[in-house]
Amino acid sequence: MSGPARNPIGIRDVNFGVGVAVVEPCNLYGCTIGDNCFIGPFTEIQKDVVIGARTRVQSHSFVCELVSIGQDCFVGHGVMFINDTFAGGGPARGRKELWRETRVGNRVSIGSNSTILPVAIVDDVVIGAGSVVTKDITVAGTYAGNPARLLTLRK
Repeated sequence: MSGPARNPIGIRDVNFGVGVAVVEPCNLYGCTIGDNCFIGPFTEIQKDVVIGARTRVQSHSFVCELVSIGQDCFVGHGVMFINDTFAGGGPARGRKELWRETRVGNRVSIGSNSTILPVAIVDDVVIGAGSVVTKDITVAGTYAGNPARLLTLRK
């Protein structure tokens, strides 16, 4: 009787900028982490993800393929990025052509336990804790709720 297929966690094939801090254990692979970033423990950042300079990704967050996060951002604890919208009525099951991308601008703060579906978020946005972002955010401001809605405009 053979054991299960094992995929050890770790850090491999990552393009790190200067001054990056990573608290292990983490699962980082095939991604790009900009200068002076912080990556908290129990975080997974998948291949082809780009994290801009001076961005902090707190513990227990999941950043899937097709996500780019700008500079000077904050990703709170337990934030989940989603790239599969179940467009075919269920999981894409490896059919990456069904996945969609997420683009997060600069100076965006995402509160703990938020879920970010495939969207575009402009610069200078705050997303409240526990929010679910289901649509593009095209105006700078503070958003919260499920689905996330504009609370106040950024001045």
